[in-house]
Amino acid sequence: MELLGHILSRIKEVLDTPLFSAGNAPVTIWTLVSLIILTLLLFSITGWLKQWIVTQLLARSHVELGVRLAIGAIIRYITISIGLIVIFQAAGIDLSTLTIVAGAVGVGVGFGLQNITNNLVSGFILLIERPIKVGDRIEVGQVTGDVVNISLRSTTVVTNDNIAIIVPNSEFVSSSVTNWSYTDRNVRFNFPVGVSYRSDPELVRRLLIQIAGQHPGVLQDPRADALLHEFGDSSLNFILRVWTRQYSTTPGVLRSELNFMIWQTFQEHGIDIPFPQRDLHIKSGNLTVCQASPTKEDARH
Repeated sequence: MELLGHILSRIKEVLDTPLFSAGNAPVTIWTLVSLIILTLLLFSITGWLKQWIVTQLLARSHVELGVRLAIGAIIRYITISIGLIVIFQAAGIDLSTLTIVAGAVGVGVGFGLQNITNNLVSGFILLIERPIKVGDRIEVGQVTGDVVNISLRSTTVVTNDNIAIIVPNSEFVSSSVTNWSYTDRNVRFNFPVGVSYRSDPELVRRLLIQIAGQHPGVLQDPRADALLHEFGDSSLNFILRVWTRQYSTTPGVLRSELNFMIWQTFQEHGIDIPFPQRDLHIKSGNLTVCQASPTKEDARH
């Protein structure tokens, strides 16, 4: 027993050995060990708290998952900040001595993290205002695709080529964003069609509407329509206007299938699809050819 008590006293002496001072309070090995244990415990508890808020507390609400995650993250960060202050104060470390150093470090970090901070704030704006949401068909800058994930820093957009593009959230706040499915997935597309001047415009319009109505991907309500857009140089230019939900993300496929149907139907009804032509008229007349006299320089050659 005496040996055990001697060992414990030696361990206590080692743990109570001052390593450095933080203000007027000495920092010992035991202080560092307790800080590490309490900090790990704090992160573990706040992680569980965030999970409980997202999956249980707000699970029955109508709030989207992205907003719930943002709320849980904010609560966790606030709890961690307050918890760390309490832990350091309880350990006897005076944080006021670190104010100047923390201020200088904060300024430097602030300049270095401007873009990250901008994206984080933009992420909160997206999750709260919800101008875009998961599943929307959007177009921002040169990126067009479906939104599959919205996080605090960035948004993941998957294109028709199944390529995932990570877009910083600041792009959605500072740039113009086209949301093709903000209200619903119904989209209208305008496809140009040119026919010969020898064609009957009323027949062409009737056939175009009939073709659009036969395609399974074109909505019957609202109905398709065909407009005589302009009198071109070599053709009557129509615009076929169709509504679709199925092909809202692949308009090129819909246009190709309709073009095949238009070509076949026009061939059956003798309607020509012209191509640009230019007539060259040569005016007859006398062409005089003048031959210059050779110079002395030319004669020597």
